[in-house]
Amino acid sequence: MPGGRLTQQERQQIALGLADGLAYAEIARRLDRPTSTVTREVMRNGGPTAYRSDLAHRATERRARRRNHTPVPRPGAPARAEAVREYEEAFTTLMMQQGLPKMASRVLTCLFTTDAGSLTPSELVQRLQVSPASVSKAIAFLDDQGLIRRERDERRRERYFVNDDVWYQSTVASARGIAQVAATARQGVGLLGPAASARLENIARFSDFISESMMRAAEQVRDLLHTTPEAPFQS
Repeated sequence: MPGGRLTQQERQQIALGLADGLAYAEIARRLDRPTSTVTREVMRNGGPTAYRSDLAHRATERRARRRNHTPVPRPGAPARAEAVREYEEAFTTLMMQQGLPKMASRVLTCLFTTDAGSLTPSELVQRLQVSPASVSKAIAFLDDQGLIRRERDERRRERYFVNDDVWYQSTVASARGIAQVAATARQGVGLLGPAASARLENIARFSDFISESMMRAAEQVRDLLHTTPEAPFQS
């Protein structure tokens, strides 16, 4: 039934659809569900190659039990809390689709969506309900990618921030990747036959244009749209 929680039978159908190589949209159509529902379900539970309906169902039940044991919110707050939770899941799914590991995506989502502007390791553990080791591993990955920075607050606690120019860095990395496609394609021009060389030259020209355009746009927009909200440390 559209709008309700996925049933165990629906999760089994999702697993069968993935095994048959069906697109998310086709699986969703067969279930009469939004494509976003199927996408979030799969990405939240291991991705298309590791999704298992039984494990996904048990994980969902555990999350539901944790929510049921949280304090009752103020009147009028449940709808907003549910909307925030759905948004955070959608943002996490987006990060995973961009190639980030699941836990790194969850940590990055927390950092993007907190009003405090930063979080400590213990705050991340509490929010995500995972082990300190899981958070530490995700933080190490994000730090290595240049997506976050570490600072000490007035109580000497380590805090994590999302880098102000994270989208600029991501765009530049994408542009460089496309430039590498152009360079690799051009290596085959003249090496292969006329038809293949012409095809590769077209790929190289297209990739060059896209890469250069992305770099120019990133440089032009970075300072124009960059804002830094005030976010004092939480004590």
